[in-house]
Amino acid sequence: MHKNADIQMLGETETYAVWVSEEEEEDNLVYHLELGNITVHLFPEEWEEFMDLMRQAMR
Repeated sequence: MHKNADIQMLGETETYAVWVSEEEEEDNLVYHLELGNITVHLFPEEWEEFMDLMRQAMR
């Protein structure tokens, strides 16, 4: 992540975190899922697909 990236925490528990940053070099949002020892980085279109998947899983 770029040192000057703007970060917004979307949610956090003791073990997990979800946050979004605006990457200056690419002028694009990146969503970050911290799941224990794993971090997943998603661009907005990937984030939307992931959220659709989570909504389906919650039914």
